[in-house]
Amino acid sequence: MNEKLLRVGTTYIPVSNVERSAEWYVSKLGAELNYKDEEKAIVDLANQSIFLVKSRENQSANFYDVHGEERFSITFEVNGLKALEEIHTNFKEKDVRVGEIEDRGHSGRNFVFYDVDGNKFDVWSELSPIFKEKYLGKS
Repeated sequence: MNEKLLRVGTTYIPVSNVERSAEWYVSKLGAELNYKDEEKAIVDLANQSIFLVKSRENQSANFYDVHGEERFSITFEVNGLKALEEIHTNFKEKDVRVGEIEDRGHSGRNFVFYDVDGNKFDVWSELSPIFKEKYLGKS
């Protein structure tokens, strides 16, 4: 078999209220709403389709590592430190719950943010070289 997985097409995120979450992703993150019913909303965000799925109470996409630290399951990438700083400021102005910009000991900087249901996400200042080359024409 020479075939391989090519990309992540869809991510599913648990939410408590589909209407409220869809509005939050559109207004706070600039997602594009493609579909919505009582049980799910489909938004386009960061070159990916994201399903916001109505879930049982107290569900999130977060998990705890072996040290007991709450972790995120998704890292979004932006093109450079300036872009990271601008998005961080923009999120704060839109009352998105954000952490401080951090140096985690690797290239670039990061910060975390949370959606309306407490799902934790990461933002990194470094675009992958393959994405840059393929979609921005830069290497």
